[in-house]
Amino acid sequence: MPQAKTIVELLGHDKVTEPAISSPDRQALTYAGLRSQMSRTVEKLNELGIGRNDPVAIVLPNGPEMASAFVSIAAGATTAPLNPNYRENEFEFYLSDLNAKLLIVMEGDETPARSAAKNIGLPIAELSSGGEETAGLFTIAGEKVGDKPQLGGYAEAEDIALVLHTSGTTSRPKIVPLSHVNICATAWNVQQSLALTSDDRCLNIMPLFHIHGLMAAVLGSLGAGASVCCSPGFNALKFFAWLKEVNPTWYTAVPTMHQAILGRAPRNLEIINQSNLRFLRSSSASLPPQVMSALEETFNAPVVEAYGMTEAAHQMACNPLPPRARKPGTVGVAAGPEVSIMDFEKEHLPPGSIGEVVIRGSNVTPGYQNNPEANASEFIGGWFRTGDQGVMDEDGYLRLTGRLKEIINRGGEKISPREVDEVILDHPAVAQVVTFAMPHDKLGEEVAAAIILNEDIAATESEIREFARKKLADFKVPRKVLFLDEIPKGPTGKLQRIGLAKKLGLA
Repeated sequence: MPQAKTIVELLGHDKVTEPAISSPDRQALTYAGLRSQMSRTVEKLNELGIGRNDPVAIVLPNGPEMASAFVSIAAGATTAPLNPNYRENEFEFYLSDLNAKLLIVMEGDETPARSAAKNIGLPIAELSSGGEETAGLFTIAGEKVGDKPQLGGYAEAEDIALVLHTSGTTSRPKIVPLSHVNICATAWNVQQSLALTSDDRCLNIMPLFHIHGLMAAVLGSLGAGASVCCSPGFNALKFFAWLKEVNPTWYTAVPTMHQAILGRAPRNLEIINQSNLRFLRSSSASLPPQVMSALEETFNAPVVEAYGMTEAAHQMACNPLPPRARKPGTVGVAAGPEVSIMDFEKEHLPPGSIGEVVIRGSNVTPGYQNNPEANASEFIGGWFRTGDQGVMDEDGYLRLTGRLKEIINRGGEKISPREVDEVILDHPAVAQVVTFAMPHDKLGEEVAAAIILNEDIAATESEIREFARKKLADFKVPRKVLFLDEIPKGPTGKLQRIGLAKKLGLA
């Protein structure tokens, strides 16, 4: 069938009684059931006054209801999934910045998102699971936002299906709007690069507030008429029990998850030997070649490393499946969008040249929301500048050599150092702070902070960390805090994050 341009079209294949979304220990939601769920959800949203392009913030735990809620709400509104681990002040910022019209939370879940929504006068709706038997069924009940929406019914191709924040080096994270065309293009790209068919079963262990899990695991599977089993979140202790029960043909994860799975593999060899994994996929952070080799040896299946980012609705490049070559240390070949290497003069470079990775294609966002400055600097002649440095070989395989941006990539979680700075600066003892990335053997990078204290006011590392933890999600809290008399500066006197770990003896 031709490539879909909306989520409704994506589910327009001939699968009916086949499983679409499932979870461990529960009956699967069929494609017919998912289509009915989608229709009821759009009707209910319209009844509440929510329509096409209206942002709906979703704060739900990982699992089948989150997956089906994403698909169903996107069919008639704009989804805005948020990390359930955020603190109240973080929720308040993101809900306000998104200009959300409604917040959806799980019935009975006392998330701080509720109080954040009340603080800004945002209506709240509760999602109730349809029962323990069938995964992914739900109902929505809540406050009415208004009368009939301006645009009701199912969304069209250019409507915005999903908005996510991407951290930047400025204090304000950027909003990435992704249209139905964008996300359906990525679903198609994932299907093609992984040769997905209706016989495939994906075990999803990725968080579903993140582009990786939403696009690769959920939409990639559904577009192919395959099934996706949504776990309650990654748990290395339960992974092999899920592997035995679900018997997936593939799973996708970040390198740290793969490493944790490898750590428990020796005591689960019987399950591994009985598994039917066709391949394993890794994305969102660099996969060490040694880990790739160990995974392939352990599971007797190829590992494909992919390269993705939010602005590309996830996938940009991917290592091919056999019989084509997989090149450890590379992120593979272009897998959907065009990929090129550009120099500082905005000229495209030949193979073997190091420069900035740029992309263009139907999966790439048309631009950041309400951010003309970022759009002017990051979109050049129809190409999006990824901020990553890389080199492409003669065969078209891309190797990333570093990041041009200062974002900290902690195991796939992108962290704005400026955001951490601003929280720590509120501590009465702190005169100056610079948050930066320091190397980590498993996560790739970890959060560190260099601090100059005010005179006559003392503070310990644990005090700073506890202070930050009150306002930041755990993954953003610095794991290393250094107290200095002076923070190293660049030639112009500016504080520099890049290279700071090395200057301070942490790399």
